[in-house]
Amino acid sequence: MPAHLDPRLLRAFLAVAEELHFTRAAARLYVAQQALSRDVRRLERELGAELFVRTTRQVTLTADGERLVPHARRVLQAQDDLLAAFAQARPLLVDLNSPELETGRRVLYRARELAPEHELMARYESGLTGAAVEILAGRLDASFGRFAGLDPALRAQLDHQLVRHEPMAVLLPEGHRLAELAQVPLDALAGESVYAGAGNPRTPEWTDLARLLFAGRGIEVAPPVPLAVGVEEFQRVMAKEANPILVVVGFPAMPGTVLRPLVDPVPLSPVSLVWRKGLVHPALDALRRAAVELGFAESWLGRPVKGWIPAIDMSMTSPYK
Repeated sequence: MPAHLDPRLLRAFLAVAEELHFTRAAARLYVAQQALSRDVRRLERELGAELFVRTTRQVTLTADGERLVPHARRVLQAQDDLLAAFAQARPLLVDLNSPELETGRRVLYRARELAPEHELMARYESGLTGAAVEILAGRLDASFGRFAGLDPALRAQLDHQLVRHEPMAVLLPEGHRLAELAQVPLDALAGESVYAGAGNPRTPEWTDLARLLFAGRGIEVAPPVPLAVGVEEFQRVMAKEANPILVVVGFPAMPGTVLRPLVDPVPLSPVSLVWRKGLVHPALDALRRAAVELGFAESWLGRPVKGWIPAIDMSMTSPYK
């Protein structure tokens, strides 16, 4: 028997036991059917027992499954009671990186609609690496960004859920040679020095993504510039440097610049919801449900035929972990 059981596995089991249908149970939990099936199989392995008989026509409980149902209900009720007792003690602090970024903001707003009884407070740490340090120090609860770009020592202490494959773009000075194009082929940036946050200790995961994208294409990552704090200072420093800036398509254009999507291939920035391992909070559950809901509704996890994602990101970002 395992020393510990993840309550999420029991919740997955109980949903299937009550629905006797994996698709309906997955919809009830706001997760993908594949992820739900994976959790049930993991629980069966950990308990050393088969819990369901699955055929193409129906799902039924085994004798062990029937035996587990009342135990699972008691455990989950105890967890719900504990959360209810402490949930109002503090808000959930959610870092959105920057007020200008769309993905985290939309997930947060939807989570507030799903759980109006809980307080979800926005914070702005300007980069997942910086936010991860704050999460592990207990000063933040969750953030958004590229999980695979974190230092392995940080990743080992965090959990994550892929939220979106966000198409990337480039901010160009209005007089730039590529500014007249509606879309910028990636290879057209050959010979350019593109700003991607080099030297910013809060955003090395973004700089690493740029280096992987630019490798072998004749595109340089622009050298560090003085670290600007605030939108106005960032715009001033970037205008002075006049380099193209690597961003995502939802990034607002700055004065004197135009935003152009990158194509051939379409580079995708994997955005995950990230939190400290072991964190239990009902508002975090609402965040995760909101991310799944928006992902389905907006096709956030789709990838174009000519899409590009680093291999390391593909290896460790499951949509519904």
